[in-house]
Amino acid sequence: MQQGTGGSDTEVTWEDQQNINKFGRLNNRFHELEDEIKIAKETNDNLEDASNELILTDEEVVRFQMGEVFAHVPKEEVETRIEEMKEVTSKNLEKLEEEKESVLAQMAELKKILYGKFKDSINLEED
Repeated sequence: MQQGTGGSDTEVTWEDQQNINKFGRLNNRFHELEDEIKIAKETNDNLEDASNELILTDEEVVRFQMGEVFAHVPKEEVETRIEEMKEVTSKNLEKLEEEKESVLAQMAELKKILYGKFKDSINLEED
């Protein structure tokens, strides 16, 4: 976000500065959310793969990672844990997607206000 030279000599009020700062914070949060969503999707995919692998195995006891260590755990228990983990990850992903939509809506509103006042003497777009 930078103010261009040229264009208009519109005075930047305290309220304008607050809106510019808020836009910057929202933009930062948007990028954090993009990263978190990507990680959540990868986690979901990995859990799905693990679930599929489990279906294919004939073993009744499988190695399951708990924190830093692997333990031998009954297949049925691992299936239950993976399903619970998928549910948690899906809910988290849904929450992140909703927050992203909210952030984008707030950014769009601020863009309207700021571009409405400063026209092309302000740049809120990313290169």
